[in-house]
Amino acid sequence: MNGLSRNKAFITLMVAQLISSVGDWLSVIAIITMVGLKWEASPMEVSMIILCLAVPMALLGPFTGTIADRFNRKALMILSDLVRAGLILILAFANSLWTVYICLFMIGILSAVFVPAKNGKLKELIDQENMKSAMSITSMIDSGTKVLGPLLSGMLVSAFGTQLVFFIDSGTFVLSALLLLALPKEAAAIGSDAAEPGNASFKEDILEGIRFIKGNHFLMVGISVLGISLLILQLSDSQIIVLLRELSNVSPDLFGYIVTASGVGMFLAGMLLAKKTDYNALVLMFIGVCGIGVGFSMMAVCTVWDLALPTLWGPTLGLVAGFSGGLVFIPFQAAVQTDTPVHMTGRVFGVLNSVTTTATIIGPLVGGLLATILGVIPTFVITGILLVAVAVVGLIFKSKIERGRVNVSEGQSGAHGTASS
Repeated sequence: MNGLSRNKAFITLMVAQLISSVGDWLSVIAIITMVGLKWEASPMEVSMIILCLAVPMALLGPFTGTIADRFNRKALMILSDLVRAGLILILAFANSLWTVYICLFMIGILSAVFVPAKNGKLKELIDQENMKSAMSITSMIDSGTKVLGPLLSGMLVSAFGTQLVFFIDSGTFVLSALLLLALPKEAAAIGSDAAEPGNASFKEDILEGIRFIKGNHFLMVGISVLGISLLILQLSDSQIIVLLRELSNVSPDLFGYIVTASGVGMFLAGMLLAKKTDYNALVLMFIGVCGIGVGFSMMAVCTVWDLALPTLWGPTLGLVAGFSGGLVFIPFQAAVQTDTPVHMTGRVFGVLNSVTTTATIIGPLVGGLLATILGVIPTFVITGILLVAVAVVGLIFKSKIERGRVNVSEGQSGAHGTASS
């Protein structure tokens, strides 16, 4: 942690991430308010908002990840921020759903470029020794803004209306871009083990990234387990509000309390893992998957019993699920950063983001179907059992998975020629 506190470039990148993450939530809440309440859009039309943002990440992950590896990552992040700032301004004056959808789809594409570029830049700036702490801090920012962002956005929309919130959000992207200007530049060389720029075609670069993942048993299994676990989790996560309707005495604010507690739990996991970095990533990952399964199963049990004080046990289980989620995502993403050469980081994280985003799209659809056919309580029980099963199988085969892990030398961190100044 001491090394990170002296790394001005890392601090700059994290502040830029914090500002743009808050801005993301400002616009999402403002768009849903504008489309859902003012324009009285149908449920399917409102769902399209989320799909327009998520589909580009799901479909274009390997493609945008390759872009992040081939071009200057700092320039890509700045360009992405500035164009998104302009698109948000267009949304402020939008008067049709198609304008909203097109702008959001383009924002989704730019976000799909920004994320692997940011992770690649992080690899340039941080040495292996501090990588686990760095990934924990980025996760803390993400989970913290998920709690504070909607709250702040709701207050601003109520006080000033949606248009001003769009203006503020656009400003956050511009401010983020200005901060990113202070990051150190890339060196011309990408690394000793990378091909010279221009020698390989774009298609060959994409295939090289896929071959690297397939050749690393640890990454291949880890990404698969993460995708499967997230898919199973989303079966019930999207149905929590439906589960709460089964309670005889439920507060209208209970769902908000649970979501907030989940964000706090992930934030606390990030704090812990930022300080305690001598952990086994796979062990924590499977313990986290098991914890999420237990949390969701207990929600179903408490609902069946119609347990008193749901405002106490609901957020408590949300906190457990969020903390467990942090144990899944943070250690694995840190391991991915550690095991991936700097010139391949964009492609690997592009594939990872594609897999996880696809799971978050398919999971709620299947979960809604299961809840309709079987009922919401059996859906939660099935989710819990499947997640615990994944964790148990993973722990049994942990040693075999780890034997396929590829260690990347410290010299590859920062191989783009950046200093940790």
